[in-house]
Amino acid sequence: MSPRDSSESGLENLVAAFAGSNAAYYSRQFAYLSEAPGFRASFNAMAGLLSPVWFGARGLWSWFLVFLLVETFAYIQIFRGLIGNLGQDQLERAEAIRRTLATRMEQIEAAKESGASSLESLERAAESLQRALDDSLSAAQAASGDAFTLVLFGAAILILAKLGAAVIANWALETRFTRWRSDQTLASGLSPARGIAATAIFVCAAGLSSLRFARPDIVPMLLDFPTDKNFRIAAADWIKGGFDWAKSSGADFFNAITLGVRSLLDGLEIVFVGTPWPVIIIFVGLLAWLTGGSRVAIFTIAALAYLGILGFWEKAMTTISLLGAAAMVSITLGIPLGILCARRPRLFAFIRPILDFMQSMPSFVYLIPVIAFFGAGKPAAIVATLIFGSPPVIRLTVLGLQQVPGTVREAALAFGATPAYLLFKVDLPLAAKTIMAGVNQTILMSLAMVVVASLIGAKGLGEDVLEALQFASEGQGILAGLAILFCALILDRIVAGKPQN
Repeated sequence: MSPRDSSESGLENLVAAFAGSNAAYYSRQFAYLSEAPGFRASFNAMAGLLSPVWFGARGLWSWFLVFLLVETFAYIQIFRGLIGNLGQDQLERAEAIRRTLATRMEQIEAAKESGASSLESLERAAESLQRALDDSLSAAQAASGDAFTLVLFGAAILILAKLGAAVIANWALETRFTRWRSDQTLASGLSPARGIAATAIFVCAAGLSSLRFARPDIVPMLLDFPTDKNFRIAAADWIKGGFDWAKSSGADFFNAITLGVRSLLDGLEIVFVGTPWPVIIIFVGLLAWLTGGSRVAIFTIAALAYLGILGFWEKAMTTISLLGAAAMVSITLGIPLGILCARRPRLFAFIRPILDFMQSMPSFVYLIPVIAFFGAGKPAAIVATLIFGSPPVIRLTVLGLQQVPGTVREAALAFGATPAYLLFKVDLPLAAKTIMAGVNQTILMSLAMVVVASLIGAKGLGEDVLEALQFASEGQGILAGLAILFCALILDRIVAGKPQN
């Protein structure tokens, strides 16, 4: 036997082990598909006939989901056209209008007998109702006439889906075979168990969806999830009880946090709100020049002038005080915690889900436990901002330290570097850029909580935005929004900027 024949025989054996049934067919198809790179069309009649079930039985679950969604949509349209009450919504609306019209007609008869002055307005209302009734009946009739079109539309989608499945099937299976040759733990063969599971999922998804959209009155349970509201009430009462216990048990702890946050905030407000505005402009402009260059300094002074000219100065300084207090606590706690997590992978594995929760939870939801423990006001706003803004600096500190080249650390250790020297002279300088990006993100995310914090009594620019939303004052809202934007840009440029002169 020649080496070529031996190689082909070995490949056929691999195809037979992978494909299971119809090994000869798939051996020919795989040989044909491998002759050209990329996608090459072929036709698998069985895959086209069974579509998602075939892909599921073969373990190609990604393609199973694709064709499951497409064919479910097609069956929904077909069943809507065959058994659906397409004009039912319009008929129900027409019936409601008819009842209202009957009431108006009775009122018109009564007004005619009594000579009431409202007769003319009642007649106009009756005319409008009559037009609405006619429109609803016409729409119901038109919808009923679309049944055949829906059936054709669904059938066309179903045929195209099955043709697509037939054309793609062999190529998708050959791609899986290529991966299977290097990793034989991947699913292979035609599994009856996978086929049964795929069939059950397909019948459930397509059948229930078609029934739900075509005839929801047959199985009303499909309209709403079967539940008992008493479960939610009991869970809410249990959570409320837990909050009450935590407040009473940890009153001293929460009072201490409130006192510390308020003291920090009062100090910052003395600096930003109490200091004369020319001094603030000079100091911030000089800081912007030192960190970001002359362009950043000019922009910073112009932005501060905008805040002063439009009367936002005091509220902007209050906002920056709130932001500064929250950001200082976030950074002071976040960077050491990030360093510890970078050195303790198990600790980071424990803290990571907590960070995911803190970032995924909507910001308004933070206000509920915060108000429960700290009450309304500025300390509660700072705590909510702290929770919302802390994750970036922790994550990016971990990332920056993990990206420090191992060879550099090994070289430092070889020259006798102590752990403290290694941290402060090697790791932190090399990770500084990433850590500063985390600090920048924490500051900006904290500023994003300004409007939310105004809901619980925090003063500042968020008040103006909230009032604009309440009273639909577009001009005030835009001006206050620009003020918040300029505060964010000033902080962003100062923290992230590089000297340009």
